[in-house]
Amino acid sequence: MEALKNAFDFSDQPRLDLTIAGALALFLLIFPLLPVSAFALATMIQFFIFSLYGMGWNTIGGYGGQVDLGKAQYVGIGAYTTAVLLIRWDIPFWFSMPIGVLLAVSWSFIIGYPLFRLSGHYFAIATIATSLVLKDLFEVWDFVGAARGLEISPIAYQPPDYLRLIFKEDIYYYYVLFAFFLVGILYLNWFRKSRLGFQLRAIKDNEDVARSLGINVHWAKIKTYAIATGYVSVVGSFHACYIKAIEPEDTMSLDISILIALMAMLGGAGSLWGPIIGAGILIPLKSYLKEWLGGMAGLAGMDLILYAVIIMLISAKEPRGVWGIVERWRRRKRS
Repeated sequence: MEALKNAFDFSDQPRLDLTIAGALALFLLIFPLLPVSAFALATMIQFFIFSLYGMGWNTIGGYGGQVDLGKAQYVGIGAYTTAVLLIRWDIPFWFSMPIGVLLAVSWSFIIGYPLFRLSGHYFAIATIATSLVLKDLFEVWDFVGAARGLEISPIAYQPPDYLRLIFKEDIYYYYVLFAFFLVGILYLNWFRKSRLGFQLRAIKDNEDVARSLGINVHWAKIKTYAIATGYVSVVGSFHACYIKAIEPEDTMSLDISILIALMAMLGGAGSLWGPIIGAGILIPLKSYLKEWLGGMAGLAGMDLILYAVIIMLISAKEPRGVWGIVERWRRRKRS
């Protein structure tokens, strides 16, 4: 009961924040019912996906201070588990997704134990290496389709199939992911106020002091890494049903890992709303700028340049991201 109370406890936020959060939730709830294009709906689904990725990264990267650049490997584990089980044995999403989470978390424990003996840029490089090695293995593993990947045929199912999560219309995917989004942010709100959350803040500030307080630093990092992995793996399983065609390059590339980290860092790593703000900025830019500029003669790649400039400007203004700018403005207003 106490855990449930903490999950819904936003008492450390001003009432204005709660009003804005409520208005945002209402807007997201009714968004598909508005006269929006299919492209806009697909962009919103991508926003949910990367918000959840960012929330997961934020637990270990934001609150724990460990720069993880290998999260794409867990996207791939979740996606491939669901795709393989559905295609080969017709096991529905709601059964294959927990299996994918179990496999991903097990892998995170296997590599997390030695990885967290490292710190700083050594840890970041090691996470990149493990992710790329796993990607290379999947590219030559015939059981999972090797480099060709796997394809889920929607023709074999009569939509809407809520059990297998196979739909023809994106609105169904939108509301399923919206439910995941709400659960994810409530859990993150509980996590940051939990005992593990406070331990991570102490570890981030000073590991030696944290050890002197009796905190098992290594174990706290491994547990948080597993939580972050769970977030990413769940959305990876959803990704397989949504895209219906997966391959190592699309689900396990380094670009995805970097983009996940950028979402949280741009919005504000170590804050509740940072990953959401980061996804809210970068995903529409990524989608619409590529759509508007990518096909124009002489402007191919211009979207990436603008994308990078915005990131650099915000980072130069406030290293803590957009949420840091908001917090600075609030302090000035109060003073």
